[in-house]
Amino acid sequence: MMTSTNKTALLIGATGLIGNLLARQLVDSPIYEKVKVLVRKSLPWQHPRLQEVQFDFDHPNGLVTQADDIFCCLGTTIKKAGSQEAFRKVDYQYPLDIARLGLANGAKQFAIVTAMGADSKSMFFYSRVKGDVERDLAALNYPTLLIFRPSLLMGNRRQEDSRLGERIAESVMGLLNPLVPDKYKGVQASKVANAMLTTAQQGLTGKHVFESDALQKF
Repeated sequence: MMTSTNKTALLIGATGLIGNLLARQLVDSPIYEKVKVLVRKSLPWQHPRLQEVQFDFDHPNGLVTQADDIFCCLGTTIKKAGSQEAFRKVDYQYPLDIARLGLANGAKQFAIVTAMGADSKSMFFYSRVKGDVERDLAALNYPTLLIFRPSLLMGNRRQEDSRLGERIAESVMGLLNPLVPDKYKGVQASKVANAMLTTAQQGLTGKHVFESDALQKF
């Protein structure tokens, strides 16, 4: 049974699909006394345990990264970022910067959402970037590194984040899910958020990778 502690969680990517769900789970968890979120703009909701920190990811202040557990749900698309270089900055450089700063300030766990097929040797740019960030996070030697690789994410996105292609894919996947192997089925974002919170409390050490079929169980 979980009991209340004085641990601090740090979350980046709190405005995204998974991040918003995880933020709400973190503040409701008795495990964390404080939940810090690094944001560029305020969240549309507040909570007594929630501490928003206005943060410049291009000029990071390491002092505000102090936390026990760090959760990274940061991510974008090439279309939204505007270029491959800008995409790599958000999906690779920012998570790695926060991980380094957090480790230097005493963090013990780092949990990150990447993607199914992440591989630094992939011929696909998207998968290669995800693989690169996994590889370089592992090289930091965190006491605990948790990596989550979901397939197509399903859930209610904010209108400004809604993407036509993903909406169509979700609809198709919803029909085909019963016929698709678990590893490739669309996964609810709430399950990914729950997996991140749950596994962070299991006392795991070393690097652990959770593929999409494992996430379906949460």
